Amino acid sequence: MAESALRRNEPQADVSSSAAVAVQQPPQPRRGQPAAAGKRDAFFDNAKYLLIVLVAVAHSWEALEGSRATKALYIFIYTFHMPAFIVISGYLSRSFAARPHQIKRLVTGIAVPYVVFEVAYSLFKRYVDDAPDHAISLLDPFFLTWFLAALFIWRLTTPVWRLLRHPMPVVLGLAALGSVTPDVGADLNLQRVLQFLPFFVLGLCLKPEHLQIVRRREVRLLAVPLFVGALLFAYWAATRMKTSWFFRTNSAQELDGPWWLGPVMIFALFGCSLLLTAAFLSWVPRRHMWFTVLGAGTICGYLLHGFVIKGAKYVGIFDTYTWLSDPLGKVAVSLMAAVAVTLMCTPPVRRILRSVTEPEMAWAFRQDVSGRTAICPPAGSPGRSRSARVAGDRRPSTLT
Repeated sequence: MAESALRRNEPQADVSSSAAVAVQQPPQPRRGQPAAAGKRDAFFDNAKYLLIVLVAVAHSWEALEGSRATKALYIFIYTFHMPAFIVISGYLSRSFAARPHQIKRLVTGIAVPYVVFEVAYSLFKRYVDDAPDHAISLLDPFFLTWFLAALFIWRLTTPVWRLLRHPMPVVLGLAALGSVTPDVGADLNLQRVLQFLPFFVLGLCLKPEHLQIVRRREVRLLAVPLFVGALLFAYWAATRMKTSWFFRTNSAQELDGPWWLGPVMIFALFGCSLLLTAAFLSWVPRRHMWFTVLGAGTICGYLLHGFVIKGAKYVGIFDTYTWLSDPLGKVAVSLMAAVAVTLMCTPPVRRILRSVTEPEMAWAFRQDVSGRTAICPPAGSPGRSRSARVAGDRRPSTLT
């Protein structure tokens, strides 16, 4: 699409711990509540798998010649698929308090994959797309690596948002300011970091009972006309609106609009995304499905599917086989993208990539006697109790 030239990266973009078991098994969680500690929550795994499929399918449409219907579907998906991912990320980050072992997990689970795949995608661009001058920069995320950089920043600032009594007005104000500040620059894609921040903080503010509300039957029924109305509106907007608004990469001025349009779009898109995210989550199965296990490997699907999509574009497959832009061709491309990202989320692939996505890096961190990352307390201060050390962050990783 023509608008995609306005940015050099596209989004793309989410789970467990264990309660002590005495003689009895722990009680099953009520519907809408997180799983017991030590068990993965099928709801979040199901949601993450379905979202990663939408991410891959939407990315596969980037290189196709877009009709009005395709652009409408593109707008519809981009309205909620990354916001939903980010809300889940925030919800699963609620216990992050910047403890030493949590910082270690942040470095090994997010920062290390970001560095590895930022370099990998840049080299892939250089040699497969014959672009030897393409820069390798850890400060300017390329393609889908922006989400890892953003998640690192969001999670690191979690204690700040948890400290505020009313964080949502603050982060919405920051997002609005970001939308009118073209000088923010490309460093770590801060435009996206600021404009998507409200969804992460919203996830931090959610409680299990909010998920119970979303799962009510009446909410699922209301979601159907909401989806239909959103699709009709997207079809109307397809010829009147730039899709770049949904990427949150640019300020209003960079999109040739008046400055005041930035805050207007921030609030309008936040409301639309919130409604569609709730509607989507209301239809996510809570029980174990055939694809539930794949939700544990969404980081692999997220990081790998870009090589397939970019590779097909770099070698000219979409230019050679122009029928792929026809309706049936788009269906075929969508199915192939869905199958490919599904295979990338399977346990064998996750095991292969574990050294990158879940590195131990014991050589880089000091360890205390319990095996946890240690920060020596100041002289004269009492050490932490063993129960405090072990308590830690029992929430599952957002992406794994």
